[in-house]
Amino acid sequence: MTTTFTDHELIERETWRYAVKRFDPSRAISANDWATLEAALVLSPSSYGLQPYHFVVVDDVALRARLTTASYGQPQIATCSRFVVFAIHTNMDVAHIDRFLARTAQIRKVTVESLAAYRQVMVDDLINGPRHAWIDHWSARQAYIALGNLLTSAATLGIDTCPMEGFDPKQYDQILNLSARGLNAVAACALGYRSADDQHAHEPKVRFAAADLIEHR
Repeated sequence: MTTTFTDHELIERETWRYAVKRFDPSRAISANDWATLEAALVLSPSSYGLQPYHFVVVDDVALRARLTTASYGQPQIATCSRFVVFAIHTNMDVAHIDRFLARTAQIRKVTVESLAAYRQVMVDDLINGPRHAWIDHWSARQAYIALGNLLTSAATLGIDTCPMEGFDPKQYDQILNLSARGLNAVAACALGYRSADDQHAHEPKVRFAAADLIEHR
């Protein structure tokens, strides 16, 4: 598959991206671009392909106001074009695995029975294995992969973002009625277009040198 982005353009987009502090509330993400970003979320990779997460797109003004309060007053929530809460399915169980396998059988036109060996691998690892003791942390890691994919996808389209952890998860769960549905909020992301007066847009990006982060053996 060829790409319309050159190597230089990709790095330029990554350099352009930053955690926006002030969004322009008058600018909205187009319906087409938002549909593309939702598709990118769905296409995000996850361990075993299990997708142990749920994305809540919060458009309601009143809900956003309550989430702002639960986020220590951060203004991005109210002023961004779209706000996404990343939640995980708590306490991964066999039922989730079986639901995923039923979907796999449907899409790939195979029988569920033919996936029995794959099912056993997942059950032995995530349900019966030692990883189950910290399964919610495992699920959160998968959600963060999706968050990273959203950030890169948005930057590719020239759409600004601000990934967020600075909120009270228990309040988010209560406001969005997540806990009652077996879900917990772990991260969020505001998306839209930076305000012209966001001074952070002009600050150089600070990263360690590649030699400090990347090792070749």
